[in-house]
Amino acid sequence: MSSPAFPVKKILILLILFVVPGSLYYLLKAKGENRYRPLAIYGPKQPASTFHTKRGKQIRDTLYHQIRDFKLVNQHGDSTSFPGDSSQITVVNFFFTRCPTFCSNMNREMARVARINNGNRLMRFLSISVDSEYDRPEVLNAYSKKYRAENKKWEFLTGDKEFIYSLAKNDFRVDAIQDTTKEVNFIHSPMIILLDSQKRIRGYYDSTGGNDQMNLLVDEIRVLIAEELRNVKDR
Repeated sequence: MSSPAFPVKKILILLILFVVPGSLYYLLKAKGENRYRPLAIYGPKQPASTFHTKRGKQIRDTLYHQIRDFKLVNQHGDSTSFPGDSSQITVVNFFFTRCPTFCSNMNREMARVARINNGNRLMRFLSISVDSEYDRPEVLNAYSKKYRAENKKWEFLTGDKEFIYSLAKNDFRVDAIQDTTKEVNFIHSPMIILLDSQKRIRGYYDSTGGNDQMNLLVDEIRVLIAEELRNVKDR
């Protein structure tokens, strides 16, 4: 007596139910992790004297460029330290309140990014004035009110002019200098800069580049958050 025929359609359904989910899990978990690519790290780098092991091989560590620790004064007249919290991602720009060109647009773009990340405890925003003689805390406080509603973890900073210029050039690797040929003008970068929790530069985004640049910043903040959480998990 022959065994009853098992319909081909039922076999296909069973294959879909049992094989496909397992394959998807493998691709999303195992393959996804293997293909994960972190953001670039900007600035000079040099080989370290230490090593780490990956897949059984000894690999020399790399010393990457880092932003130095610093203190400036915020819009309330309080001292603000960087890094304020060793686990935070920081978004930074340089501006001045009397700026006749792109500063207003740059801070509007910062405000949009700050609004999207409002309430995220991993995030911090710093806007550093390059016109510290004029941009005293009370001036920054008045100026910041139209922006800080988007995120209370956004500080507007001032301090010693020469120190800020050195910080911009040597640490953040962007332009910031007074234009002495004009009464009120400062040459400074339109870039918004993304820093990881290790004080390393992970991205530059041109605030004059339209929505594409700011959308890229928003996306890469998410990538960096995932990387930071992954690093915490691996420790």
